[in-house]
Amino acid sequence: MRHWSALLTLAGGLLVVGPSPAAAQQPAPAAAPAAATAPPSSNVRIAYIDVQRVLARSSAGVAAREQLEREKGVMQKEMDGKRQELEKLRDELEKKGPLMTADARREKQETFERKRRDAARMMDDFQKELEKKEQTLLQRVLAELSGVIEKVGKDKGFYMIVEKRGASVLYASPDADLTDDIIRAYDQQTPAKKTP
Repeated sequence: MRHWSALLTLAGGLLVVGPSPAAAQQPAPAAAPAAATAPPSSNVRIAYIDVQRVLARSSAGVAAREQLEREKGVMQKEMDGKRQELEKLRDELEKKGPLMTADARREKQETFERKRRDAARMMDDFQKELEKKEQTLLQRVLAELSGVIEKVGKDKGFYMIVEKRGASVLYASPDADLTDDIIRAYDQQTPAKKTP
């Protein structure tokens, strides 16, 4: 029978697949034996993708990660300079401190503490900035990716595509894995952008 409602239950997290839009518009069929109304498993096509693998292997994901690494490198150089400056001040305090007047030593100590606090604040700011940039880049990639997933799903005739890690997939056949297809389609749609 062509008109049916599919119910797919996965242990742990219930995943319900409702009637297809075409079946919902058709009049209900006459009562039939229970065996005849069970959906043939070959008609329900469900696939999954591993979004983390797409982000790690697609050209846009790789470009985003490389951009973050470059920015992290610039920030790290600046932090290394601050660290060296602090080490120099600390060494100066340890070696010359006993020879300094009390006022000069206190002033040097205050300078060291101020620069240490500034460096710690800068490190926190850099960390927040990197997290924000990473989030922005990932959101952009995921937004672009959703259109690609929808197109590949429609082109390949899938009823549903789930994310492997977030959907509590308890078993998935490798044949249902669309991740590589999504990466290829995404790379074709969004060629790697060269970032400065």
